Amino acid sequence: MNQIKDVQPIRDKQLIEDMKWSLKRHCSERDYTLFLIGINTGLRVGDLLKLKVSDVRRKKRVVIHEGKTKKPRTINLSNIYEEIQDYIKTVDSEYMFPSRKGDKPITTTQAYRQLNKAGNMVDIEDGIGTHTMRKTFGYWFYKQTKDVAKLQMILNHSHPEITLRYIGITDEEIEDSLNTFVL
Repeated sequence: MNQIKDVQPIRDKQLIEDMKWSLKRHCSERDYTLFLIGINTGLRVGDLLKLKVSDVRRKKRVVIHEGKTKKPRTINLSNIYEEIQDYIKTVDSEYMFPSRKGDKPITTTQAYRQLNKAGNMVDIEDGIGTHTMRKTFGYWFYKQTKDVAKLQMILNHSHPEITLRYIGITDEEIEDSLNTFVL
């Protein structure tokens, strides 16, 4: 199973809702909450899986140290605060996304399997990977704000072009331009 495939963001809001439904229905509340936080914060899956219940209990803003960059990052959970608080009441572990095998979080491989399972259920053609959540966050943040500089800072990218390519905007904009180009 190749987790490092080039996944795309989910560009259709209905597909995002379908994905949420599929995760709740066919996977678990844990997997749904992982996806919900992932698409609303843009955190890498490794950073999501390290979250502990104590990190988010009664908090709308959380400071984490990103695993890849080692930089501190403040994540805002205000828009999904109630859902997170309801979820953590059901968690009997120190970790937000506990494994059934001991008191540790699920692995990135398990997160991949669950996301892929839900994606297959709703016929997402491009395939789902753990980076889909981060790219989906980036895509929709850019679509709503058009602020590539702010998104670049959020995602800790070194250059705006990297950010646009990462979320698939460059290819999409070129394709849109070619669709309307005529001589």
